[in-house]
Amino acid sequence: MIESVEVVVAALSAGAAAGLKDTASTAVKEAYQGLKVLTQKALRHKGVDPESEGVIEGQLEDPQQHQEELRKALVAADAGSDAELVAAAQRLLALTDPEGSNAGKYRVNVHHNQGVSVGDGNTLTMNFGPQS
Repeated sequence: MIESVEVVVAALSAGAAAGLKDTASTAVKEAYQGLKVLTQKALRHKGVDPESEGVIEGQLEDPQQHQEELRKALVAADAGSDAELVAAAQRLLALTDPEGSNAGKYRVNVHHNQGVSVGDGNTLTMNFGPQS
């Protein structure tokens, strides 16, 4: 469920950005902290090497800088199938981007597709079939 991982990464990035502002509400700060805890739990549950805990903590402190590493770790841990984690990410995105959330920006339903790109401002090149 890679699409769910994208939602988690987007929420971690949004929460980190919002948390840096003095105007961030208590609800946003609490939702972000809860999402970080659930993310760590999901990664540990799938047997993350204890020595990588510091790396994960650093990634969670600055998720915008470490999006690709977080994405890979979450996919490897099958965190996209963690319903509680995905729901927490969606709650945080609803708080940090209510307009986008209400418009369905963070509702992703992709099954049996190829060449899917989730997010804003992406560039995607697709080559299907035999290469000559």
